[in-house]
Amino acid sequence: MSVQSAPAIETSNLSRRFDAVTAVDRLNLQVTEGEIFGLVGPDGAGKTTTLRLLSGLLDPSEGQVTVAGYDVARDPDKVKDSIGYMAQRFGLYNDLTTEENMIFYSDLFGISRSERDGLMERLLKMTRMAPFRGREAGKLSGGMKQKLALMCTLLHHPKILLLDEPTNGVDPVSRRDFWAILYQLVKDGMTVVIATAYLDEAERCNRVGLMHQGRLIRCDRPDALRTHMDELCYEVRSDNLRPIHEVLRQSHGVVSVEPAGATLHLFIAPAETSCEVLYRMLEQKGLGAVSFNRIVPTLEDTFIALIRKAGRGEVIGSAASPISRE
Repeated sequence: MSVQSAPAIETSNLSRRFDAVTAVDRLNLQVTEGEIFGLVGPDGAGKTTTLRLLSGLLDPSEGQVTVAGYDVARDPDKVKDSIGYMAQRFGLYNDLTTEENMIFYSDLFGISRSERDGLMERLLKMTRMAPFRGREAGKLSGGMKQKLALMCTLLHHPKILLLDEPTNGVDPVSRRDFWAILYQLVKDGMTVVIATAYLDEAERCNRVGLMHQGRLIRCDRPDALRTHMDELCYEVRSDNLRPIHEVLRQSHGVVSVEPAGATLHLFIAPAETSCEVLYRMLEQKGLGAVSFNRIVPTLEDTFIALIRKAGRGEVIGSAASPISRE
């Protein structure tokens, strides 16, 4: 009989309050070894606070956190040895070169010179930063700075990598290169948790946790999030979308309706309304030149619809249950 390994990260009713503000609210989460897990949500959703709780930089108001098999509260030093944490503003020294920054951080981690030199060469090659080893960090592009920050984070061989919006403000080519590096790290056995507001990046993760106002509102594979909605999604086409949008937005049974290019993307609760009902209502208002076509929603569509449901106080599935990646 096979023995199931412990999760790389596990939280139980994890909460963090700042005075009257609850930044993380009863978070129950499991991250499997060797996966890329995305924490996705808008600014203020609780992503950064969650990563700081996982890394031991913040103490929880309630609940427990286990990282790499260690309780963060009881074994903080063992947790810190097991993780690499790359904050939104990683502490690079702009007047030091790429190589000098790496040497500085390797000294902080207590890495011997012989080990450091071999590891630096591998990291510079993997990130394609070797030609820039002598360039001052302050003169690197945004994407190169993020690669350098990642290399410094990886110098002590962490098992788990925590990344807080690492590609924010980075150009598309550098974002693609950064993700290629992450895939290689996971292939080599690392576990990655990445906080991002980019839903196209969420599509690259094995699983995604959607956060809103400190709560985990859904956790699943990106494809399952898009296809396992209780609501039906339609593309609405018309030459008169603005008044149609206003009417649909206030209609019973409409969960969300949002502009999507030259169309609207509409989620409806099938137990409460239908396209036929909505069409007749629009026709009565002189807005009947409209078509409804069933579509598979994008992850952005799904996330917006889930937020709208949360705003209505509706129960949104089993957000915290661990779901297989298979």
